[in-house]
Amino acid sequence: MNASVKLIEQVVPATVSIQASVPQQHHSAMLLGTERMGSGAIVDPSGYILTVNYIVIGATSIQVLLLDNTQHEAEIAAQDFTTGIAVLKISGGSFPPAPLSSSIDLTPGDEVFMVASSGEDGGRRVSGGAIMSSAPFDAYWEYATDRALICTAMNPGPGGGPMFDMKGRMVGITSLNLNEVGRFSLAIPVEHFLQHKDELLRYGRRVSQPSRAWIGMYSYTLRDHLVIAGLLPGGPGDAAGLKSGDVVLAVDNQDVSDRRKFYGQLWAKRAGDTLLFRVFRNNGIRDVAVISGSVEQFFG
Repeated sequence: MNASVKLIEQVVPATVSIQASVPQQHHSAMLLGTERMGSGAIVDPSGYILTVNYIVIGATSIQVLLLDNTQHEAEIAAQDFTTGIAVLKISGGSFPPAPLSSSIDLTPGDEVFMVASSGEDGGRRVSGGAIMSSAPFDAYWEYATDRALICTAMNPGPGGGPMFDMKGRMVGITSLNLNEVGRFSLAIPVEHFLQHKDELLRYGRRVSQPSRAWIGMYSYTLRDHLVIAGLLPGGPGDAAGLKSGDVVLAVDNQDVSDRRKFYGQLWAKRAGDTLLFRVFRNNGIRDVAVISGSVEQFFG
């Protein structure tokens, strides 16, 4: 890693450790657990903290530990299920923010480094690497983005920590480790926050975008077909009778050949709209009408 010690020392005070407690009965508890550790970055002196949403979904208690080992109770100021980011708020003083910068000019080979919490001890870990790509990304849990930052280094700790360029500017929010091929990590570009900052901090969500259709299913692409890998209990797809193992042939009479195409078809609808799934199951074809839901309401 080529980031200087001085540069790291400049940005580390803006990083935080997050501990979130979630009730056992919350819809997210089965998947993400009830006690979650995360990382984050202060992005405003008044105490706004940027992190990833999955750390705090359903949380009834959020504790933030600063580098000086002072602990603050945090509240959720905003959540954006579309991009996967969340904003927390702590009070009690003026806090050192990380400078933010668009990642749009980053190109493959540009060096970056990530900072994350090392856990309950209040320490920090740093790892460095290079941008491998900034390209579209889609995931099995009804998530996709037109642009994600893929870095050659592994996230050094719990998700939600900042990714910095070599000028010490925060350009991304580290979300996932990608273990499928090699050792890479994925970060959400910080411009997803910058572009929607005003409405997120004012309303706590993206009001400019209507709540889009959500099924509550996990899926993968196999030989030009979309296969349902699982369903959230109590979610719209589960309630309508979709089953794990179903092969989705069409939605609203439009052929489905891969996951990203399916997401495009799904998100053209609004929450509450009915979608007709044609699926292959048990050597037969059947139609299943699904009344879509709102992910914000389901996990709210």
